[in-house]
Amino acid sequence: MNMQNKTIIISGASRGIGRATALLLAQNGANVVATARNADDLKSLETEHANIVGVPGDVASETDMATVVQTALDRFGRIDVVINNAGYGIFKNVDEISVAEWDSVMATNVKGTFVLTKAALPTLKAQGTGHVVVVASDVAKRTFAGGSLYTASKYAQEAFMGALRKEVRPFGIKVTGVYSGLVDSHFHAKGHGHETSKNWLTEGDMAESMLFIVSRPAHVVIDEFMVHPLEQEY
Repeated sequence: MNMQNKTIIISGASRGIGRATALLLAQNGANVVATARNADDLKSLETEHANIVGVPGDVASETDMATVVQTALDRFGRIDVVINNAGYGIFKNVDEISVAEWDSVMATNVKGTFVLTKAALPTLKAQGTGHVVVVASDVAKRTFAGGSLYTASKYAQEAFMGALRKEVRPFGIKVTGVYSGLVDSHFHAKGHGHETSKNWLTEGDMAESMLFIVSRPAHVVIDEFMVHPLEQEY
């Protein structure tokens, strides 16, 4: 799983799965361009490994993501992997969700995936190689009460990946969807480290999954990667 001299962009890298993944990839030799909205958290992340460059930005902003891509090219001369990890959820019944909440989740989870991927595609196509990873969720394939907004955003990511996969494979570009079950992270209402989530996947489990996916040989693509804690029914 040597990632020596590979250049990887990862969004949502300031905490949780994104932060753990950025660190693990850097520890395995990758040059990591980490982006998130919280500049202070990115500065902290940079201090943990010399291979990490933080670029603050909103994943839904074309200008910000163009800066992220250009930083990767200026610093390292190429882009090997783009990991669309930024995302969050609001869980309410349909009649309780505000239009502002709907727009906000869709902007990060769906528009953000589109904007960052689009910004990197010209480089990946010109290289004739590359890998786009989208960290979705197992709810890209199922629904639940109170999850209309979040599941809609994840179904949209699933559809986006399906079409993208058909468009870019002729250019030698891989597309992988990552579908995780329950993860012990800040994402959940009871917070990281709560007793009820002690047997869930850890952020480290997810980081190791990401490393495995992006370190496969050039001729191997993992189209879909589904991962759950053993205690979760599937």
